[in-house]
Amino acid sequence: MHPVIEKVTQEVIERSHKTRSAYLNRIDTFAKKGPVRSGMGCGNLAHGFAACSASEKADLTGDQKANIAIITSYNDMLSAHQPYKDAPDLIKSAIREAGGVAQVAGGVPAMCDGITQGQPGMELSLFSRDLIAMATAIGMSHNMFDGALYLGVCDKIVPGLLIGALSFGHLPAVFVPAGPMPSGITNKEKARARQAYAIGKIGRKELLEAESASYHSPGTCTFYGTANSNQMMMEIMGLHLPGSSFINPCTPLRDELTKAAARQVLKFTALGDDYRPIAHMISEKAIINAVIGLLATGGSTNHTMHLIAIARASGIILNWDDFDRLSKAIPLIAKIYPNGPADVNHFQAAGGMGVLIAELLRNGLLHEDIITVADERGMNSYCQEPKLIGNTLVWEPVPEAALDPEVLSPVAKPFATGGGLHVMHGNLGRGIAKLSAVSADHQIVEAPAVVFDDQADFLAAFQRGELEKDFVAVIRFQGPRSNGMPELHKLTPPLGVLQDKGFKVALVTDGRMSGASGKVPSAIHMCPECEVGGPLAKVQNGDIIAMNLQTGDINVLGDEAEFNARIPVPNSAKNHHYGIGREMFGGFRLGASSAETGASNLFIVD
Repeated sequence: MHPVIEKVTQEVIERSHKTRSAYLNRIDTFAKKGPVRSGMGCGNLAHGFAACSASEKADLTGDQKANIAIITSYNDMLSAHQPYKDAPDLIKSAIREAGGVAQVAGGVPAMCDGITQGQPGMELSLFSRDLIAMATAIGMSHNMFDGALYLGVCDKIVPGLLIGALSFGHLPAVFVPAGPMPSGITNKEKARARQAYAIGKIGRKELLEAESASYHSPGTCTFYGTANSNQMMMEIMGLHLPGSSFINPCTPLRDELTKAAARQVLKFTALGDDYRPIAHMISEKAIINAVIGLLATGGSTNHTMHLIAIARASGIILNWDDFDRLSKAIPLIAKIYPNGPADVNHFQAAGGMGVLIAELLRNGLLHEDIITVADERGMNSYCQEPKLIGNTLVWEPVPEAALDPEVLSPVAKPFATGGGLHVMHGNLGRGIAKLSAVSADHQIVEAPAVVFDDQADFLAAFQRGELEKDFVAVIRFQGPRSNGMPELHKLTPPLGVLQDKGFKVALVTDGRMSGASGKVPSAIHMCPECEVGGPLAKVQNGDIIAMNLQTGDINVLGDEAEFNARIPVPNSAKNHHYGIGREMFGGFRLGASSAETGASNLFIVD
C-alpha cells in the first residue's frame, strides 16, 4: 500500500475513533437474528402486509423469510431515473424465486441539475440531498425489513440514499444503478454549440437541436459529472455488483444485473450465515477508496461535500486536507469529459471499472480488504466484468490492460501524476479547485476582480461586452446559508469564450460549479461563506487577485492590514428566498453547515 494512503487512512481511523465507535455501538443494538417484523404487534404487522398477496402474507407471518425494502427514485421525467419504472417488478420476482419477499417501502424525490441549471429551482438542489436522506428514513421507518435495495443515480440522490441507509446501518444494502444512455453527439460538439450560442453565432433552435442530440434517451448523461461519479464511487466502495455501474439501461444485461442485485441482498441478511450490514461496509477504508476513485478518474468536485457528509453519517470524520494529501499521491488514469473527449460509454468500452480497480490494486493504491456486496468480500472480486452467455449472467476477468490507453491509462504512464483536486487557501479563505480539465497555461492567474452577487448580473455584463479583458470573476453570496449553494454552470460558456479569445479569466465563489467543472480555472466552495462574513465579502472591484491552482494559493494582493480592516458587505439579494418552493427551505439555509463540513442540515454524530 502506498505510504500516503496508509498514513491518511490511519489518521482518519484515529480521528474518528470516538464517533465511529459511538455510531457502530448504536447501530449494532438494532441487529437481531430473526426477522425484524417478528417483534411487531399483530395490528402493526397486519397494516404492513395488508396490500400483499395471500402467499406473501403467509411468508411475512412466519419467521423464516426475509422482507426486502425497495427505496426508489423513479420518475419518468428524468432520463436517468426513468429506467427504474419496471425495476420493482423485476426485483420482486427475483426475490420471490430466491425465497424472500420485497416491498416498495418508499419513493424519494429526484431532481435534475441539468434542468434547473441557472433557474430558481437549482437553489433547492443541494438541500434535496438531506431531504432524500430523510425520505429514505421515513420509508424504512416501518421497521418491516431485513435488507434494502436502493435505486438511484444522479447528483444528490445517491448521497442522500446512502446517508439515509446508514441510519438503518444494521441492515444489508445493495445499490442498484440504471446505467448511462448511449452516446449522442460528442461533448466537444455540445460545448462548441453552447459557446456559439453565448456569442450569438447560432440561435435557440440550433442550440436545442445540439442539446437534444446529446441528451436523447433514458439513462444518465454521458459526461463525467456528479451522476457518473456517484456510480464510480458506489462500485469502488463495494455497494454495486462488480462491473454493473455503466451498463446501458433497457438491455438484457442491465435487467439481469438488477435481478442479481435483488438475489444478492438476500444472502446478507441476519437470517443467514453471511451477515453484512451496511454500517460495517462503509468503513474508513471504504471512504478512502471513494476518494481515491474520485481522484484517479477526475470526478466531481461536489463530492468534496457529499463524501464528507456520507462519512459523518457513519461516524467517520473526513476533511478537505485528506482529499488534498491523497490528490498528490493518486495519479489521474482516466480521461472522461470534461477531462478528455471520451464519455462514460467509451470508458466502459476501454475496460471500465474493472480495469481501473485492478490497476489501482496492482499498484498499492486501493484498499482491498473491505466488505463488499460481491460473493467474495474484498475488492479483488471487482476485477471482473459481467456478461450474458446465452441467458446466463456470468462474471469474467477484465483485460489485463485497457483497450484504449487514451481513455484509461496504466499507473506507470498516467495522464497526470496527481489527482488534480487541490485545497485552495489564503486570505480569501479555503476552497476547492479541480485541475484535471484545466490546461497548465491557465492554472496561474493574476488579474483584477470583477464582483457580482448574482450570476444573472455576470451574464448580463458579458452580453453588454463589458468583460473583454483579463479579470477574476468573484461571485458572492452563493453558499449554503445564502441561497442553497446552486451550481453556476451557466457561467462556463461565456468564461470559455473569453478564455479562448486569449484573456486571462478565472472564477472565485462560495458557490458550486457543475460536477463536470471544466477548462476555466476556478476556486469554489470558498469558506467561510459570504453570508457569515467570509473574506470574499470584502473583495471590491479592481482588487488584484492572485490564484495559483498548482500551489493552492489564493489571495487578494496589496495592503493586508487594509484588507483585513474592511467590513464584509451584507447580502442584498434576498429575493432568492421565495418562489419556486424556496420559502419552504428557510430552515435548511439557516442550519446548513459549511461546505467544508458537508453542507449538511442533518443531525450527525458529533
